[in-house]
Amino acid sequence: MSSANGRPDDSARGAGGTDGAPPEQLALIREAVRRAKAPKAKPRTWRGAALAKELPVARVLVDKGVLHLDRYFDYAVPEDLDEAAQPGVRVRVRFGAGGRNVREGRREGGGLIDGYLVERVAESDYSGPLAALAQVVSPEPVLGPELLGLARAVADRYAGSLADVLQLAVPPRHARAEARESPAPPPPPAAPGPGTWLRYGRGADFLASLASGGAPRAVWTALPGPEWAEEIARAVQATLASGRGALVVVPAGRPAARVDTALKALLGEGQHAVLTADAGPERRYREWLAVRRGSVRAVVGTRAAMFAPVRDLGLVVVWDDGDDGHSDDNAPFPHVREVLELRASRDKCGFLLGGWTCTVEAAQLVESGWALPLAADRDQVRAAAPLVRTVGDGDLARDEAARAARLPTLAWQIVREGLRQGPVLVQVPRRGYVPRMACAQCRAPARCRHCAGPLEARDAQALCCAWCGRDETAWHCQECGGFRLRAQVVGARRTAEELGRAFPAVPVRTSGREQVLDTVSAAPALVVSTPGAEPVAEGGYAAALLLDGWAMLGRPDLRAGEDALRRWTGAAALVRPQGAGGTVVVVAEPTLRPVQALVRWDPVGHAVRELAERAELGFPPVSRMAAVSGAPEALAGFLAATELPPGAEVLGPVPLPAGEAGRPRRPGGPPPGEPGERVLIRVRPGSGAALAAALKSAQAARLARGGGEPVRIRIDPPDIG
Repeated sequence: MSSANGRPDDSARGAGGTDGAPPEQLALIREAVRRAKAPKAKPRTWRGAALAKELPVARVLVDKGVLHLDRYFDYAVPEDLDEAAQPGVRVRVRFGAGGRNVREGRREGGGLIDGYLVERVAESDYSGPLAALAQVVSPEPVLGPELLGLARAVADRYAGSLADVLQLAVPPRHARAEARESPAPPPPPAAPGPGTWLRYGRGADFLASLASGGAPRAVWTALPGPEWAEEIARAVQATLASGRGALVVVPAGRPAARVDTALKALLGEGQHAVLTADAGPERRYREWLAVRRGSVRAVVGTRAAMFAPVRDLGLVVVWDDGDDGHSDDNAPFPHVREVLELRASRDKCGFLLGGWTCTVEAAQLVESGWALPLAADRDQVRAAAPLVRTVGDGDLARDEAARAARLPTLAWQIVREGLRQGPVLVQVPRRGYVPRMACAQCRAPARCRHCAGPLEARDAQALCCAWCGRDETAWHCQECGGFRLRAQVVGARRTAEELGRAFPAVPVRTSGREQVLDTVSAAPALVVSTPGAEPVAEGGYAAALLLDGWAMLGRPDLRAGEDALRRWTGAAALVRPQGAGGTVVVVAEPTLRPVQALVRWDPVGHAVRELAERAELGFPPVSRMAAVSGAPEALAGFLAATELPPGAEVLGPVPLPAGEAGRPRRPGGPPPGEPGERVLIRVRPGSGAALAAALKSAQAARLARGGGEPVRIRIDPPDIG
């Protein structure tokens, strides 16, 4: 049939082309095109898209951890993203296109990069064309103003970039965890009773202040024994009772598990979150979201938990701040203690720095009046601590058994008696400890006459300073006048084997790098452990041997004595009290200050005396110090371009040991096989912020100019030699 109006014949139509039938397929397509709206903009470029009517400019922090880009960048907000593009969300933007690729007034091109939307504003300070936001990754606001302000303060404190700090502070996104709804927050618990806090002079008052909404700050020297976890849990419960949140940071997963158990026993399930690396990415992000959304107001975790976004923060707790686990190995290398001090000051909340020992930094907080001491009286200490006995070099020289078996007779006796009552702990220093030089007569550390740094002998050559690199050809001891040096380690690697042969009927268990035990039973056994890996014994150990004291006391580090005392005390605190027969034997010279502090169980006195000595010599934490390392040419160029604050003292450069291929790179160290040097920059108290700002500015300028390999900066490094 022909068509009177010029339409094609039925044979050219689709099926059903008779009068009154549905339109043909081609007509359907044309009708859909005619009725369609204007073409949508292409996502990620949004070419031709309308902008948001209100606050059309987004300030974005791009996730590039380089200092010369440590600022916000403005982007246009497309209308379709207006609702989702709220402050704090994760976004993707195009970055690095330059100003030449502009179409229809919009900048285009560049690579896609992640970032955070910081704020929305009406106008941009930038006069050129803006690129549009490419994508809102998630509508979940993960970067609140409190966390942003804290991250900025940490970045400035450690001469780092804000993006690097946020990589530590905000865990990676997990969509499945984000899609799950968090439960409603539980009601505040009742205020706890003082419990074992009554053992401390002002312990009950500390809890009462937290429960009433106060913000007390204390340096707490905990008594030996397992009660420390419950005491932390009671402090958290008191804070929650006031309607506020609490944050507890411990150095490793094992103590986190103990605090977690104590909190569950006091508060029940659902009152706190656990943020540790062992939880896995999905569970960790789910717990972190529960904290950010306010479902829980108490957090216990390891290092990264120091940035946990706890609402209405009322208390921050650091346990064992001298542990290496509290210092982050990623730039800008923040320390948990310093970050939580910042949080306590910014949020005006309570602060509790606890441990079995007292670090020099903790003693400085008390001396400055920023925090008050919280300790038990001597009667309580004597009732809780084990008996500590020493074996010095003189005893070893007179002991035939020690020369034959490299274990003193007293240690054999204590082990034999202890095994009748329960397990015995044997602490052996881990491999890799290199002793520093000391006077062979009085054991005083050999120090440089110029900067008081530690002296060392490299490749059997003359002595040189590990800080400033100056040679020392006429050293003599300032304490006793002696001219002989010593770098000897007492003890042997075969200690565990020898103990097993000496007590063949007793099981020997080891805890160290390959396998770390959490607990052991109360049955008689020999437990050989490296420092920090000691398992908890049911009912406490009957005895403990602390072997090879010189291996820890002789380490080439400013904190060698403090760290040795901390590790000894941590092991001895697991032993039963003296009244129950608990005995500790330490193989070290009894006249040394850390050994005397252990015998008297007086870690606070040791920290106070160490602080006074460091103040006299200009050591940290009284002075502020930065370690700058890199290739020799890069380091020299960086120092020449840096405007250091007045009075800054540059020590070095000294060569760094080359890293070994296949082994973890030491923070601040050179890449494997490449030479490196390090300088230490020391400034007077009060100039630390100026030093960090000067180093950050010089590093940013160097990177902006493309000045070659960047140097590595670490403010207040824990291991300065």
